[in-house]
Parts: sequence; structure tokens; C-alpha cells
Amino acid sequence: MELGINFTAVLVAVVINFVLGFIWYTPLFGKAWGKEMGYDPNLKPEKSDMMKGMLFMLIGNFLFAYVFAHNIAAWTFVPGMAEMSPVTSALNAAIFTWLGFYVPGELGATVWEKKSWKLFGINTGYHLASLLVVALILTHWR
Repeated sequence: MELGINFTAVLVAVVINFVLGFIWYTPLFGKAWGKEMGYDPNLKPEKSDMMKGMLFMLIGNFLFAYVFAHNIAAWTFVPGMAEMSPVTSALNAAIFTWLGFYVPGELGATVWEKKSWKLFGINTGYHLASLLVVALILTHWR
């Protein structure tokens, strides 16, 4: 049995997720996120730091999309999953991955690292949006 990962879909998901991250953490929630993180809004990062950060974000987005594609594909072998629509499959994958892997980590960081609940909302909101977008791309473009 072959999982059948569509690498074009993975690469498109990487790019779309990169754009989503930029939009989420810049115009939508950039100021609030920076304030909650304790960053000085007057300090601008060095260009080399920005380039390094974007490179690592792309690498992370690729690993995320590639592994998530495997996870979604593996579930297709479960009886009854093939009858689910791509949207239902995407929602299942995104929401359960978010609840099981992202929310617990963010809860721990919020409590133990004394981060704000506002930051929790911004970060977990991004993770859910990212999972939903990538899952929709991967389930529709098999």
C-alpha cells in the first residue's frame, strides 16, 4: 500500500502557510503579539536576522506540511474514511491535531512560562488557521 503524497500540494501548502503566517503576525496581530512578547516596537530586526528567520520558517513549514500530508494519507486506510468528503476529512485532521498537539503545548507555555492568555489566543488561533488551510489544500489536491 502506498500513501500517495502529492508533492505539488505540499509545496503549495508551504507557500500558502508562509503567507498566512506573515499576514497573521504582521497586519492582523503583529502589534498585539509583539506587545505580549515584550518586544520594543521601535526596534527593527537586522535584515540578516529576518532572512534567517524566514528561511527557518520555510523549512518548518515544509516539515509541517510533509508530515501532515503523511498523517492525512495514513487515515485514508481506516474503514469509513474514504466516504468522508475532503472538507470533513480536512476538518477532522486539523481540529484533532490542533486539540491534541498544539493546544496542550500552548497551555503549558501559558501557565509555566507565565505568558498571557491573549498570546495563547493569538498563537493557538494561528495554529488552527494554519492546520485548516494546509489540511484543505492536502485533502482537495490528492
